[in-house]
Amino acid sequence: MPIRVRKLIGTVALLVLVIVWALLAMGFAQMLALSNNRLVEIAYYVVAGLGWVLPAMPLISWMSRPDPEPDEADPPSPRP
Repeated sequence: MPIRVRKLIGTVALLVLVIVWALLAMGFAQMLALSNNRLVEIAYYVVAGLGWVLPAMPLISWMSRPDPEPDEADPPSPRP
């Protein structure tokens, strides 16, 4: 798969990940009723705000992999 296609798919996946993560984090915070303790609320939102990075790291590394080198036996493909 060419790097341009991987970046397109990865960008859409990252946007979906961030949106879903934010909605789940907000919903989870409402279920826990974190507004009773301000320090716990701040700590939760810091952890939840940075938590999406862990699932995004493999996706970003997949997106940034270089294209495989073409074999010498394969004819070069025409590029527009």
